[in-house]
Amino acid sequence: MLPTVETLIIAVEKADSANELLTAVENLAAAKSEAAIPTLTDVLRYNNPGASVAAVDGLIAIGKAAVPYLLANLDGYNYGARAWATRALAGIGDVRGLDLLLEAAVSDFSFSVRRGAARGLGNIIWSDLEESRVSEAQKAVFAALEKLSQGDPEWVVRYAAIVGLEGLGTAAAAFRGATRELLGQIGETEAEIVVRLRADQALEHLQ
Repeated sequence: MLPTVETLIIAVEKADSANELLTAVENLAAAKSEAAIPTLTDVLRYNNPGASVAAVDGLIAIGKAAVPYLLANLDGYNYGARAWATRALAGIGDVRGLDLLLEAAVSDFSFSVRRGAARGLGNIIWSDLEESRVSEAQKAVFAALEKLSQGDPEWVVRYAAIVGLEGLGTAAAAFRGATRELLGQIGETEAEIVVRLRADQALEHLQ
């Protein structure tokens, strides 16, 4: 007989080693149950990157149902947990997380949070937003990604911003031309070769 979600949650709570926790979280994530959302979110606060990755994957698999709980329980003091939660919201792409992703991308002190948010801004499901709000929201996303791609001191954040720009350019025809122009500039001026190459790749995809 397959274990119940309650049994899987208890296994996570009772795990007494890193490996046992990882296995328990993977099993809980695989259940794709909304009842697992609070426990998977709690795991993001643990100092166990493997378990956090599994929890993020589980939350993304659950999808939109996880968004309200994630938004209501973001840890303002634990930047590691905040980074993982941002990563989950980014992977889900729900428009309810847009304001948080915009703010995190340009103002969070943690580069891992900014990186996750930048990727997520390119993953928004625009069809879920009221049509009258789409243009202004996409304009705000483009402005944030433009700022990050050219001004963030961490190359990994600039790289993530390019990934976000590629996603925006793919989804938003109105911003495709501006995105291509910006990527072309980055390809010519960016100091880090890996970032330049990613900009060239994104530009090729958007041609």
